[in-house]
Parts: sequence; structure tokens; C-alpha cells
Amino acid sequence: SKSPSPGQNIPVRYFVMKSNNLQNIEISQQKGIWSTTLSNERKLNGAFWESSMVYLIFSVQGSGHFQGFARMASSIGCEKSHDWRSSGFGGVFKVEWIRKESIPFQFAHHLLNPWNDNKKVQ
Repeated sequence: SKSPSPGQNIPVRYFVMKSNNLQNIEISQQKGIWSTTLSNERKLNGAFWESSMVYLIFSVQGSGHFQGFARMASSIGCEKSHDWRSSGFGGVFKVEWIRKESIPFQFAHHLLNPWNDNKKVQ
């Protein structure tokens, strides 16, 4: 059966996805998939179904850079992947990479997150 389309209630949502290592981001860029912790799954699936578009901005923890951004292309399922070098991940979902480039945080310091005490986005 065909999956329903994401809703149109909230036009666009953005999430910064932190990775413990660059290898997981490289796997994502090659295979067009991502997996996150179980605690993030509910937030991302909710955003996918309530929004017209969900963008994921990727950063390796401690790198001081963003490694690019992608569009969430499917909801998160139950299937797991053995590609990831970290344990504790939930199901796999599809992502479509829009930009694969290392961008220093300083280029985004003018962006403030109102849902995180107006802290800089990084």
C-alpha cells in the first residue's frame, strides 16, 4: 500500500544532526540513508508527517563545521542498518543530500535558534 504524503501544517522544519564520526556521514552521502538515536526518532517522524519539508543539517561532534545538509525523504522505519560504526541507533530512513560541503560554524553565527534560548546554530 502507498504511504500517505507528509502534511502541510508546518511548512518546513530544520534539525541539526550531530554525528560521532565522519564515516557515518560519508556512508549517508554514499547510500542516501541515515539513522539516529531512538530518542530522536519520534521528533523526526512527527516533523516528517506534520511538515511539507524536513531538512537535516549534519555536523561531526567537535569538528567546528557543518558537513552539509539533506532533505528527509522517508519516515523512519523499523529496519536497521549494519553500516553504522556506532551502536544505539534505531531504524533507517532515506535522505536526499542537497549539499555535501564542509562549512565552518562561523558562517552561520548570525543564525539564532529561538527554541534554544536564541543560541547560535552549530
